[in-house]
This record gives sequence, C-alpha cells and structure tokens, in this order.
Amino acid sequence: MKRALGAAVAIFAAWAVIDAVLHGPLLGPAYAASAGLWRPLDQMSTPLIVFVTVVLIACFVLIYQLLVAKKSLSAGILLGVLYGLTTGIASGFGTYIHMPLPLTLAWGWFLGGLVKGATAGAIVGAMMKSDAPTGTAPETV
Repeated sequence: MKRALGAAVAIFAAWAVIDAVLHGPLLGPAYAASAGLWRPLDQMSTPLIVFVTVVLIACFVLIYQLLVAKKSLSAGILLGVLYGLTTGIASGFGTYIHMPLPLTLAWGWFLGGLVKGATAGAIVGAMMKSDAPTGTAPETV
C-alpha cells in the first residue's frame, strides 16, 4: 500500500511538471490563437482539475497493482504507453473530431498523453516491482 501511495504521489508531481511545460510554453500560443474556445483562467476549477487528476492516477496505479502479474519496469512502461495512447488519442484527436480546435493542440494533447502515460508507467514499474523471486509471479486478483 505504501509503495502504491508513493507511486501515486510521484506520478502527480511528474504530471504537474509535464502539464506546466506542455500547456505553458509548448501549447500556450495555440491556446492564445483559439482563445474563444476556452474558459478564462479565473473560471477554471482548480479543485476539479486536481480531483480528475487524482482519479486518473488512482485508476492507473490500481490497474497496475491489481492486473499486472509480473511487476517490473518494462511492464510498467508498457502499461503506461498503452494508457497514454488511449488517453492521448481520446483527448487529442477525439476532441478534434468534435471541436474546431487547432490541429497543433490535438497533436500536443496526444503526445502529452503519451508522455504522461509512459512516465506514470516508469514510476509504477520502478516503485512497485514484484517481491517474488525471478521466475515466479504473484497471484492476481
């Protein structure tokens, strides 16, 4: 439990840094060019942003903890890349399908999701390795 909580906190911190860079200097000009699509910063709910992020991280850590039998760095990264592809495609190009947002944002959100997923995977893989000896996997739920 302590390793899972520690991994979740580490993912939260890593994602905060990635989001600051992604949505600031990298995608800031694209947001500014499409300002009519977005709420003003003072209307965005920070508690809701934190809540959504915590739920995403909790689900990711629980998927790894409960469904990955042989926990390793490579297993974590693989799960993270798949998770990142899923969330990146959904948020980036899924939103692009329905909204007139710049293609730059769709690509940015897709690649950002991929980077965040791989980062989360590396963190859980490094922090939540199997305690079982090599060649044996712990039982799964």
